Formats: sequence, C-alpha cells, structure tokens
Amino acid sequence: MTKKAFITGITGQDGSYLAELLLSKGYEVHGLIRRASTFNTSRIDHLYVDPHDPEAKLFLHYGDLSDGVRLVTLLSEIQPDEVYNLGAQSHVRVSFDEPEHTADTTGTGSIRLLEAVRTAGIRPRFYQASSSELYGATPPPQNEDTPFYPRSPYGAAKLYSYWITKNYREAYDMFAVNGILFNHESPRRGETFVTRKITRAVAAIKAGKQEHLYMGNLDAVRDWGYAAEYVEGMWRMLQVDEPEDFVLATGVAYTVRDFLQIAFEHAGLDWEKHVRFDERYLRPTEVDALIGDPSKAEEKLGWKATVAPDQLARLMVDADITALECAGTPWIDSVDLASWTPEAVR
Repeated sequence: MTKKAFITGITGQDGSYLAELLLSKGYEVHGLIRRASTFNTSRIDHLYVDPHDPEAKLFLHYGDLSDGVRLVTLLSEIQPDEVYNLGAQSHVRVSFDEPEHTADTTGTGSIRLLEAVRTAGIRPRFYQASSSELYGATPPPQNEDTPFYPRSPYGAAKLYSYWITKNYREAYDMFAVNGILFNHESPRRGETFVTRKITRAVAAIKAGKQEHLYMGNLDAVRDWGYAAEYVEGMWRMLQVDEPEDFVLATGVAYTVRDFLQIAFEHAGLDWEKHVRFDERYLRPTEVDALIGDPSKAEEKLGWKATVAPDQLARLMVDADITALECAGTPWIDSVDLASWTPEAVR
C-alpha cells in the first residue's frame, strides 16, 4: 500500500526537498499551502502534475496553521501515515518585529496541528521541525541533552513547539519527534537569510550590478549544512521503532565572516572591498555560537552530513551566478538551479 505524507511548509526550502525525497520513495505527498494572490509554489512546480492525472502523487491543499478546523478536516480526509510540520514564520530577525505573529504560527501552530491529529482520530508518525535557536546563549557544542536558552521570539516559539510535541508524545502515546536542525542552506534558501543574501550579492557584484553588501554581526558562529541532506534525516527519524528527538548538524564551526570570504573568493572577489556594516541587521539579542553534536543521529539513524560549509558556499554562489546570467531565459527558473547537487563543486 502506498504511504501518504502530509507536509506543512511544503513550498519552503525544506518542504520542497522533503517532497522530492518522499516522491522518490513512492509516497503520495499532500502539502499545505497558504492562499495568496501571486504564485508561491516555484520550489515545487517541477514536481507538480495535474491532480486528475492517474500518475499524480503530489496534491496541494489550501489551509493555514492558524486554522485548526481546516487542519482537522484535511487530516481526516487524507489519513496520512506521516505528518511533517515544517510551516512557520522562520526568520529570526523578523521575529523581533513580529513577535505575536511568530508566536501564533511557529508556536501555537504546532499545537493546532498536533491537536488536529488527535481530534481526527488518526495515528500518523509526527515530525516537528525544531531549531538550533533553542540553545541560544548556551555554549556549544550542543546536543540533545544541552539546556535550552532561546534568545529571540522565534527561539521561544520553537521552544514551546518542542515541549508540546514531547507532551503529546507522553500524554497520548503519539509517535512524535523533534528534529533539532542546525542551520541548513541551499540554492533554494530564502533570499533574506544571511547565506543566500551573501551569495546573491556575490553574483550581482560579479556581474557589475551591485557595489556593496550591507551586513550585521560578522562574528556569529554557525554550523551550516546542506538542506537536501537534512530532509533525509527528518525522514529517518520517523522510520525508527521508538520516537526520539535528534540533532542534525555538521559539527563544523564557521563564522559569517568565513562564509563571506569563501563566497567572494570563489567568484574572484575581495569581500572587504564590498561589505559594509549596517547596525539595522543586528538582533536585539545576539546568539554567539551554535555548533551541533550529531553523534546520536549517526549512531541511531545512520545519518551523517557530507557537505561541508565551504563546499556549500561555493555551490550556492555558482547557482546564483547562473541564475543572474540566465535571467529572462524562458527555459530556466529557480527550480532548475535549485536541483543542483554538490558534485558540481567537488
């Protein structure tokens, strides 16, 4: 029998890679998308076929994590075997500007989905997208037993989602897990996130279309991996016998300055000539260092990151340079570029 999966946040970076992975494994995939006046499905358009086609395996449904009734209705109709909650207001800096919205989608949205699963009377395996931002001010390395100390409205909302997932696991005997993923990037990363902001600027500067890149804290230390690998870890968390929480990370530390230097040098540029400081990009409370310890995932899931941060930076620069060069070419779009693999820069 064909397995069914339900994904919130399917139009995002992780959701699109996860949908690809599950479709490749023969799943029937259902995704939750928000109604908008513009098309917002570019990351998954290459996967979508007419739902009336007998070969169709991807189905999209309008809904929102703020609408619990709609979630119950959809889950009752779909009867998924696996539920992946990837939907959220996911930008840390923006969460300071929109703390209430972040709490409602990133935090309360999780319990709406968990409660919808319970109310619908179904027993799927449930994945909650947790975040390394849970650790915040706690010194690295960080693993599944490290105390949490979130330093943003986003981190605090994710903390609620983490604990409510554990609570539902224990209270209702649900197979519910938290994937505590450290930073993971790709050519599909949103353009306002720091890594993609850097690589898009590199492409524009290389092409002579931009002169400067304005940045905030360059000393922040992060553990950057490749998103396409991390969704494999998500899936593996739902295939084990007993539900547990797992950290996914590379265990390698790079500063924002390191990422800048690698990205600019790959394009033959000197980053110091182009990067300018702008205090508007500083957070009210900074997170100095996030470095994960993924040893449990390697031991119990057989999962290990293979793409290093420097390789990732070069991959993303190449994709953005190509995107700029091909702008306006009918046959190429962001999805074509997003399908690139690290072998291109090995």
